Amino acid sequence: MSPHLEPARIASGLLEEWGLTPDGPPVVHEASVVQPVVADGQPAVLKVTEVHPETAHEALALQTWGGRGAVRLLRADPRRRALLLERLEPRDLLEVPVREACETVAGLYADLHVPAPPQLVTLPAYVARWVPGLAALPRDAPIPHRLVDQALGLARELDEEASTGRLLHVDLHYENVLAGGERAAWLAIDPQPLSGDPPYEPAPMLWNRWDELASEASTVRGAIRQRFHSLVDAALLDEERAVAWTVVRMVVNAFWSVEDAAREARPLGPEELEWVTRCVVIAKAVQA
Repeated sequence: MSPHLEPARIASGLLEEWGLTPDGPPVVHEASVVQPVVADGQPAVLKVTEVHPETAHEALALQTWGGRGAVRLLRADPRRRALLLERLEPRDLLEVPVREACETVAGLYADLHVPAPPQLVTLPAYVARWVPGLAALPRDAPIPHRLVDQALGLARELDEEASTGRLLHVDLHYENVLAGGERAAWLAIDPQPLSGDPPYEPAPMLWNRWDELASEASTVRGAIRQRFHSLVDAALLDEERAVAWTVVRMVVNAFWSVEDAAREARPLGPEELEWVTRCVVIAKAVQA
């Protein structure tokens, strides 16, 4: 069965089971189906995702937040990865000036970084999955070996109790924040939750809206640093830990692309090379 057909099939069945009335065509994303509905006379959305470790505890995260800083969960069937959510406005942060968008996201961190439920994977355990492969990278890999060594060292240093305990969104960027209407100015959607360290969060705000960097500062490095410090300063994050986690996260992201190509015994494609370069640029830029 096609991976997209399974969420669509589940969503179709839940319309009747949950007494939902379709209110527009479904929106099919890469790994989910989102169906606008009316539930008990109120606009809502039914979201069904494919089975994937990153979305396994989405309902738990939303339930923990209880609508504070994030979209409100109305009903869930975690086994079928089905969520009934309040319907937010379609506006996201893509059209908001970058610095304002960074400050908006930083303002959400305080609401989202509550004590994490014990069921969540911890951030150090999540990162540890990739450490052996990263350590085995050949020296001619397209990630500077010095940066790989640095990321490995930082990962070891960050493997501590302080790196767990807070509920992280993990994928909080411009398109994962929607206007909340009368209830709130902006609310987060689509978490990929971990139990971790809040300074891990800023990286997606650095690699998205990449084409706009040239207009934000005289250099790409300067623009990245402006975004980074807007997030860190507004959210009062520990800057040293934010730098360390960003380096680790970007090197691991680059490693995934290298690993995929090696597994398939092929060279990196142009888009993959661009992504690896982007990851390296960000990892270097956030360091003084």
